[in-house]
Amino acid sequence: MLMPKKTKYRKTQRGRRKGVSKGCLTVAFGEFGLQALTPAWVTSQQIEAMRVTISRQLKKEGSFFLRLFPDKPVSKKPAETRMGKGKGNPEVWVAVVKRGRIFCEIGGVTEVRAREVFKLAASKLPLRVRVVKKTEMISPEMPQEVTHGA
Repeated sequence: MLMPKKTKYRKTQRGRRKGVSKGCLTVAFGEFGLQALTPAWVTSQQIEAMRVTISRQLKKEGSFFLRLFPDKPVSKKPAETRMGKGKGNPEVWVAVVKRGRIFCEIGGVTEVRAREVFKLAASKLPLRVRVVKKTEMISPEMPQEVTHGA
């Protein structure tokens, strides 16, 4: 499971997910990428499930690039606990994904193959995504072909 080795602070505030991603807006390493159309927190378990699915589908066929890392701790209070007595302990690690972010890429495969691999990977995620090519102009406001996540 992915998590940082060391962080500056143990607990963080929730933050905001609205708006468009500041970085990772273009396909940089592969030929096809998976672009987020809705904002979400993607947990380390979901990232791992997506990674395993893609690597099992690709086998040794192409190359896979993951551009997502869960670096935000999300805390939870234990069940049946009264209000107060401080913030809960960190339970899961999440990656904040905003609209327009390219969070995984595939290279060395055909477009048809990339689309079917990404379709299986999208079913493991809690957000709506679409497949984009390296040559396309990428903007999260243009919903073309949309693959639905969970």
